[in-house]
Amino acid sequence: MRAVSLVALTREVSPAIARCELVHLERRPIDVELARAQHRTYEAALRGEGCQVRTLPAEAALPDSVFVEDTAVVLDEVAVITRPGAESRRPETTAVAPILAEYRPLVTIAAPGTMDGGDVLVVGQTVYVGATDRTNRAAIDQLEAALTPLGLRVEPVTVRGCLHLKSAATLVAPDTVLCNPRWVAPATFAGVRVLEVADGEPGAANGLLVGERVIYPSSFPKTAARLAGRGIALLPVNVSELQKAEGAVTCCSVVFAT
Repeated sequence: MRAVSLVALTREVSPAIARCELVHLERRPIDVELARAQHRTYEAALRGEGCQVRTLPAEAALPDSVFVEDTAVVLDEVAVITRPGAESRRPETTAVAPILAEYRPLVTIAAPGTMDGGDVLVVGQTVYVGATDRTNRAAIDQLEAALTPLGLRVEPVTVRGCLHLKSAATLVAPDTVLCNPRWVAPATFAGVRVLEVADGEPGAANGLLVGERVIYPSSFPKTAARLAGRGIALLPVNVSELQKAEGAVTCCSVVFAT
């Protein structure tokens, strides 16, 4: 059996990150150099979990481009190049598509569809897609048309109170979803165990499962303790400056097997 290797596509922090798009957060000063240092530590965590990290250069004209997850969804069979919901972010896909074409056939979301990769959560053969301000029905229909012939089921999900589906729920073990029940209904994820975030930590549902560990923000200690109590191994990282830009640990990479 061929050994599975992992690739993590990342992008350096833009010098213009302070001009990022914000929806649910008030704008606060971002220390760009600290953000870059935190991002390098995040990339080191990916390498430590066995990923080959491929890093795109920073782009001054694209303030949000460190959040590379929103540009693509990579599945075993295809890579989907999205059409981000914020018009300012649509040029971000230009640099991503040719790299992913080295690994997968490409499917592209076309107008009038809009989709952010942060709205797509894959659990087994089900592809949950958040219906949000960034991802519309036209894009969900396009995704369903592309993935149904591959044996995947696309399931639209109602999300409220946050930017993306993955702000509200992520996979933290092959059979476990971590979620904020105020932002997405736990009953959405039928057939898997659902853990809820701790009180007072609404943003704590975002973790990045890589191999057997979860790269997880150090800013949510109560939820981290809850995860550890369920036997889920965590690799804490400080992403405070990226969180000010409405980012999280899944946002900063596209991880896939080769």
